[in-house]
Amino acid sequence: MITVAECSSVDEALFLKSMLAGNGITAFVPDEMMAQNAPHVMFAGTGVRVQVAEEDAETALDLIAIE
Repeated sequence: MITVAECSSVDEALFLKSMLAGNGITAFVPDEMMAQNAPHVMFAGTGVRVQVAEEDAETALDLIAIE
């Protein structure tokens, strides 16, 4: 998995996940539960990651750049 975005909120990460899914790319938010249950821990680091398969990374980055 490749991280294509680091978001400042769970909502932003889930929006990107949905937008990518709408364009045929399966995305994951591996930090979703941690960010919802212990946000003070999550945001001391990098934020909420959005990840995709390596073969989808370039397309995902292009789509995110449009947003």
